[in-house]
Amino acid sequence: MPKPRLQLCFTILHLILIQFASKLLAIRKDISLQQKYTCRNTVQGRNLLCDDNGHVCDALSVDPQSRCCLIKGEQFSCQGCNLVSQCCNTYEFCVSCCLNPLRTQKEQALRVKIAKPVTAGTYSSVFDFCAGRCRHNSESVVHENAYLSDFHHCFSLPSNSSAGTNDAILEARLNGINVVVGRQGESCDSVCKSSGQSCVPNKLLVLNQCEVMQKYLSCNGSCLASIGADQPAKVVVDAPKNMNPGACLYTRTQAMLSCEGSHRHTKRLCPCA
Repeated sequence: MPKPRLQLCFTILHLILIQFASKLLAIRKDISLQQKYTCRNTVQGRNLLCDDNGHVCDALSVDPQSRCCLIKGEQFSCQGCNLVSQCCNTYEFCVSCCLNPLRTQKEQALRVKIAKPVTAGTYSSVFDFCAGRCRHNSESVVHENAYLSDFHHCFSLPSNSSAGTNDAILEARLNGINVVVGRQGESCDSVCKSSGQSCVPNKLLVLNQCEVMQKYLSCNGSCLASIGADQPAKVVVDAPKNMNPGACLYTRTQAMLSCEGSHRHTKRLCPCA
């Protein structure tokens, strides 16, 4: 076969291969475009559910294939939530609010144990953490079968939990916050106002831990659970003996955390900005 004709045959064969390859690539792209993300969602509520993107919708507004909310309202909605205690009156909005990365740090959430026993495992994702914490939180229950308040779906990290509080995490959570020890009987609103600042309510939860109070208050070796709007705080040394003078107090009833609270025998630890 003459060389010109042979070269022509090779050229035609080369063009055919290129065309076939481009069609095959296009088919693969089409297939990849058809693949949809599948959401995880809560299935506990009668009327609402929250998907793992942080959207809340009713059961009729869920895509049957992706299981994601079709009607997308506000992402990470905290509707009906107390942002100081991080407790909500609706389970689905608790999960939605919790999923906000600005409220829940993944590194900490994945270190929290699912249950109290030492052998219990930890949460495998932020969605699992939020869904679990909002569903059952012993700190929102009294007498095992009654709730402290309507805001009984809580997603906050457990006080003094196995998640711990190292200096790097604490510094990040208190970034821009001026931690101030108040005078005896003074509220955090008054403490912060005296320095031209305001109390930051949602940071009280960060200070409501023994490790943190020990750093700022020197708790004299004692840190006790209590119930009161003046916590976190330290009992003054000249307080009555039955009040544990010199001890630090943290509250297990997180819904009571308040900038306004005060007690005549304590000095408050306050987050100001």
